Amino acid sequence: MTQTAYHSACRVLEMEAAAISATVARLDAEQFNRACEMILACTGRVVVMGMGKSGHIARKIAATMASTGTPAMFVHPGEAAHGDLGMITRQDILLVLSNSGESDEVLAILPSLKRLATPIISLTGNPNSTLATQAQVHLDAGVQEEACPLNLAPTASTTVALALGDALAVALLEARGFQADDFALSHPGGSLGRKLLVHVRDLMHAGDALPVVQTTMSLRDALLEISRKGMGMTAVVDEQGLLQGVYTDGDLRRTLDRDFDLRTTLVSEVMTRNPATIEAQRLAAEAAAVMETRRINGLLVVDAGVLVGAINMHDLLRARVV
Repeated sequence: MTQTAYHSACRVLEMEAAAISATVARLDAEQFNRACEMILACTGRVVVMGMGKSGHIARKIAATMASTGTPAMFVHPGEAAHGDLGMITRQDILLVLSNSGESDEVLAILPSLKRLATPIISLTGNPNSTLATQAQVHLDAGVQEEACPLNLAPTASTTVALALGDALAVALLEARGFQADDFALSHPGGSLGRKLLVHVRDLMHAGDALPVVQTTMSLRDALLEISRKGMGMTAVVDEQGLLQGVYTDGDLRRTLDRDFDLRTTLVSEVMTRNPATIEAQRLAAEAAAVMETRRINGLLVVDAGVLVGAINMHDLLRARVV
């Protein structure tokens, strides 16, 4: 059974990969480019439709477009005939999926869509079907056979339809100049959104929460400041507020090994000079990268050499940046 299942899986993957390769070979450049131009010129949304398995693929295509800069939504053709057509406006454009191009629920609402004068892009497996011939643009998603051994269950055909939808979404993304920052704006709850939207200034300790002492203060004063602020370090600045160094828990261990007097030793004598720093406008993910590279747990935040804040790995973990 195990080997039989494995060979079956390989056959399905090979058939679906071959179906996509065949689609590449016959992709009509004029039709595809026109579809992209129509969507780019659309002032409304791309309304994606499909019944059955095509409906599941249509939902995914709509979601992919929406998250990559092309406003889109899915409308069920069956529900459209019972009121949901009101969601569609003259400013929208339709992307309609049907492997046969003859789905009853889709054909039933074609007259109404025509009255709206909403442009239609069809994605079917039959360029001579009713849907294909009624659309302004047709994308051929036909396959020679399904990966299903009965040649019945939509398998290769849905894979090709999904791939063509992805191709449209990515082509539109590139045409719009859509960037990672734009992607993050539509994914604020995900890890990518946090990495691209959260800046150091959003997480850093500042004001009274910032651990800082002056170069003229004693090591004892520095240790008290570290304890009060709870960051495991303190910045050391001069009278003008310019950063001179940092003193950390690690520095304390090294200081104790050298038998310094905590009351008489100035913090400037034992601090680490030229500490790692970062600017407040930088991404929090960049701060995490610096900490990991330097193998440190905290960074001081500066603006033109002036200390403005501090951030540590605990802050990044709480914000789920890392």
